[in-house]
Amino acid sequence: MNILRVTWGMSAFVWAGVLLLSCIWWGWPAAIVAVVFLLAPDLSLIGAFAEKGRLKTNYVRLYNSLHNMTMPVVLLGLGILLFFLTGGFSDGLWQLALAGLAWFVHVAADRALGFGLRAPDGSMIPVGYTL
Repeated sequence: MNILRVTWGMSAFVWAGVLLLSCIWWGWPAAIVAVVFLLAPDLSLIGAFAEKGRLKTNYVRLYNSLHNMTMPVVLLGLGILLFFLTGGFSDGLWQLALAGLAWFVHVAADRALGFGLRAPDGSMIPVGYTL
């Protein structure tokens, strides 16, 4: 296992703890948001496999966009901003930040387990390597 995967694993573990504590704090509505955004990125895999371990080429772009850190981090940042602008811990809107956090945890856990982005031919790019 390479150090990058260990780092992703530690990040996923810490932020999953924050996600769990957030769900405890805000209750069932938060748990529903967390579960939806933990699972949603893998919906891109439904019907996407051409053969074992390789995606159909027309699914690669969707898979890569849902498993890239850009959108979860943007969603998390905007959510935190919205949370504090609308009242913070007293009555702020937390849903957007929690969605971004859950999505972030999903992608970090994937990286820790060795599931990287996909090459144009649908094959897995090992974590720590680039095209």
